[in-house]
Amino acid sequence: MSADVDAVVVGGGIGGLGSALALARAGYSVRVLEQEPEFGEVGAGLQIAPNATRLLRWADLVDEVVDLGVTPRRLVLRDALDGSELTHLDVAETARRYGAPYVVTHRSDLLSALLRGCREAGVDLVTDAAAHDVELAPDCAVAVGAGAAGEQRRRDAGRVVIAADGLGSRLRARVSDDEPVSSGYVAYRGALPLADLPDTSGLALDDVVVYIEPGCHFVQYPLRRCEMFNQVAVFRSPKALAGEAEWGTPDELDAAFARACGRIQEALPNLWRNRWWRMYDREPVDTWVDGRLVLTGDAAHPMLQYLAQGACQALEDAAQLAEQATKARTDGGTDWDRALAAYAEIRTVRTARVQRTARQWGDLWHCDGLFRATRNALLRDRDPSDYRYVDWLYGG
Repeated sequence: MSADVDAVVVGGGIGGLGSALALARAGYSVRVLEQEPEFGEVGAGLQIAPNATRLLRWADLVDEVVDLGVTPRRLVLRDALDGSELTHLDVAETARRYGAPYVVTHRSDLLSALLRGCREAGVDLVTDAAAHDVELAPDCAVAVGAGAAGEQRRRDAGRVVIAADGLGSRLRARVSDDEPVSSGYVAYRGALPLADLPDTSGLALDDVVVYIEPGCHFVQYPLRRCEMFNQVAVFRSPKALAGEAEWGTPDELDAAFARACGRIQEALPNLWRNRWWRMYDREPVDTWVDGRLVLTGDAAHPMLQYLAQGACQALEDAAQLAEQATKARTDGGTDWDRALAAYAEIRTVRTARVQRTARQWGDLWHCDGLFRATRNALLRDRDPSDYRYVDWLYGG
């Protein structure tokens, strides 16, 4: 087998395009295989913290993303039962402290920026190209498509194959036989033009607000230069806990927030009710590499949403992979085995901490009884200038 390109990226989401762009800007030839007919992202709002916007600045994309999105004033935690503020983080100060802005944007806007960057960098972008397997050789790997009976299967050979095929990654099976872990929680989303909302008088249009209560939380923030408003309701499903196949249904949504404050009650009708997202992650694994195959993004480290770090960590992966490839480059070419090993050694430790901390924050947000009362008291006493719990995450 001989390589067509330096890197074949399987998956054209934020993680896949981020890796493709980072490698292309480092001087490598890259091909992206996207199984859908066109590149696109499912979902609505996305938070990009300073640890990721620093990387977008390196890729010359941060100005575009900031211009299309919103730079909030504060990140605010509120009690969902009475609506009172528990604590907040000053985002302007956060930007000064970490040297990069905190931005909220539409997922499709970030994807479009990455896609444009890939095109300008010469990445070969291929759609309708699903890869279901990989064949390995000592100095290359081949992403193999499914192909109908009697048809020749697509084969794309690279010096490395990068699996960026998400939570349900087929290629992850080469390094781990684990399965996604259900949290029992489900998310309902709604991103609407501000003009379509019946009443905007009580909305915080310059904050990211999270209301927390036992077993559920509700998120609100503006998008697209404050022309849209994004809302997300997340709750634990009793049907999921009971082992029922159909869980996370609209009746459970209403029951979960029955005790919530008036602002949440007013917002619930503005959520999309014809679709919902069940929340899964995976246990961290120690290795992401099998020969010249390497995992990235949600294929490597799917995480729950409580730290808003899924896309951020995928962008960190991209930057670290390109950095290690560059370090392993000599006059004779790139020592990809060395580069992949160094990348995985660094990133598995970092992302495992983020995955586990996200679960812990979910437990903190959703606790009840004495634990909730103690949590609220501690949060209200917190100095807003205390960054000890996010320095490790947002810092360099």
